[in-house]
Amino acid sequence: MSTSPKRWAEACERNKGPILQVLQRHLVAPLTVLEIGSGTGQHAVHFSRHMPHLVWQPSDQVENLPGIARWAEEARLPNLLSPVVLDVTVQPWPITRAGAVYSANTAHIMHWEGVEAMFAGASRILPEGGHFFLYGPFSMGGKHNSESNELFDAALQAQDPGMGIRDLDALEELGEHCGLRLETAEPMPANNLTLVWRKH
Repeated sequence: MSTSPKRWAEACERNKGPILQVLQRHLVAPLTVLEIGSGTGQHAVHFSRHMPHLVWQPSDQVENLPGIARWAEEARLPNLLSPVVLDVTVQPWPITRAGAVYSANTAHIMHWEGVEAMFAGASRILPEGGHFFLYGPFSMGGKHNSESNELFDAALQAQDPGMGIRDLDALEELGEHCGLRLETAEPMPANNLTLVWRKH
């Protein structure tokens, strides 16, 4: 059993239910899901527990793995795998095939080059018709959908000019370039969205 601290985020507790509902509508058949940027590990445990027909593969930067592993070890779910190190900008990825890819609250933290690498990598490992789920805050047509997102975006860019809330138009163009077509943008609590892409 890992002795690493078990990290916890209130936001994960709030959004895990609504995100699960979206995933359950699309992920009906048994397959393996790669989660990019598993963070605390809360989503990995929750989704694995409620979708036992899926095999869930968490991943993150090396410094976050011990905390994710602690969640996985305590959950003891047979369909939840040990986390692997994944930097989207480093090739090759440790996972070369996945039936679906999921990532939450990563696109606004990564620099744009990282977002491009994440889309390209997701498309590379997905089968035809496979889904890529991307959760977080997004702007549309260059405009934020709430004052809180506008303030959050400004705070991110003050911290690091390479970070920031991504615009849906730019992501849709990037997706098409990578062979991923935006199917739906599901409204979520707290002015967030779950974007559902399908490889074509």
